[in-house]
Amino acid sequence: MSTRPKPRASEKKLAVETVSRTPQQGRSKASLERMLVAAEKLMLERGSEEFTLQDVSQNGNVSIGSIYLRFKSKENLVRAVIASHLERMAADEDAMMATVRAESTSLDTFVPRYVQAFAEVLREHAPLLRLSMQRAAFDPLVSEPGKQSANRAATLGITAMLEYRAAFGGEDHEAKANAAYQIIFATLARQLSLGSTAESAYSHDWKELNRELGKMCLAYLKADV
Repeated sequence: MSTRPKPRASEKKLAVETVSRTPQQGRSKASLERMLVAAEKLMLERGSEEFTLQDVSQNGNVSIGSIYLRFKSKENLVRAVIASHLERMAADEDAMMATVRAESTSLDTFVPRYVQAFAEVLREHAPLLRLSMQRAAFDPLVSEPGKQSANRAATLGITAMLEYRAAFGGEDHEAKANAAYQIIFATLARQLSLGSTAESAYSHDWKELNRELGKMCLAYLKADV
């Protein structure tokens, strides 16, 4: 059973619809999508939120007026981009986990597959995750959903590992699965410079790192300690 606290009723979930106005026309959905795509593209190209709504207008082929009708501010547009990204990332994590589970028959096959697959999901989403983390440092509307997203990913990984707990060594299997996940995430996050604007301090071959990380975590889970 999950022990994560349930969100309070007063907390507003970060989603596109919570930071944008309701469209007035049927075509507005397509217009909104162009705004989000254009804003995300600008954020990724510039590695920051240093863009204007005029930039979004030109890149997304939408009028400035329609942007202001949709969003109260540029900040809300940025939040909408992050909300959309978190939803896509959750879907990718679910798909990744379903594939890894279907291909695994034991702890020995699960752990290496999971580490490599999770690493690729994080690498794909890392550029926008970095920007989300930067905003989360000062924006509560982003920080709390960001924590929920991180907790969700942790729960997926830990729960899947515990399906093979019969192959674990030692006695506290929950503690072992949690520690293994934290090691996996911390190592990958460091390599991808998540949570930092700087490049990774230690450059390592990505595929080799993932292979060795999988072996290490598998050995730890099976060790009688």
